[in-house]
Order: sequence, then structure tokens, then C-alpha cells
Amino acid sequence: MAAIDPSADAPRMTQQEAHRIMGSSEPHVVLDVRTPAEYAEARIAGSILIPVDGLVGRAAAELPDKGAYILTYCRSGGRAGRAAKTLRAMGYGKAVNIGGINEWPYGTVKG
Repeated sequence: MAAIDPSADAPRMTQQEAHRIMGSSEPHVVLDVRTPAEYAEARIAGSILIPVDGLVGRAAAELPDKGAYILTYCRSGGRAGRAAKTLRAMGYGKAVNIGGINEWPYGTVKG
């Protein structure tokens, strides 16, 4: 795996552009990198949960398409940025940080 430059900014995408991709036929995964408790409280519809600390061990099995957009989010964007950088280093060329659910204007689901 390539080294992750801790000083480099994680690739970002606006939530508006992420929402457009989510409504399109472009291959994508909406990835919540928070804790299971946070995910149960509220999440973006259609997202999957892989907490940021478990990403390296689970990505290959749960994110098989390295060419798809991986739209990472968390509460405020910090963990999502770490996740996007980690995924890029693992060969996911379209992994991007879409920020935090606390800014998501398109509604959430619970449970």
C-alpha cells in the first residue's frame, strides 16, 4: 500500500455533486465511516457502514469496485477525509470526502 501523506488534503466533493452522482447510473458507494451507534441514529439513505478504524481490513471485501466513486462521510468531515485518503492509497481512485452528515441537506434515515 502506498504511503499516506498526512499533510495532503483529502480529495473533496461538494454534497451537491455527490447527490447528483447518487441519483445517476454512475457506479458509486455512499460510505459512512462513523461508529455503529452514530449510523443507527441517522444516516444517508443507501449508505453502508465501515467505521474508519476498520477500513483497511474490510475495504477489499466490501468495496470490490476500485473504479467506483466512494463517497465518504462522517459527522463533520474529519474522519471522512482520513477514509478518502486511506482508500486512495489502497487504489480507490475515486474515493472522495463529501463532508459531514451534520451539513447534509437532502434528508437522512434512522434505524
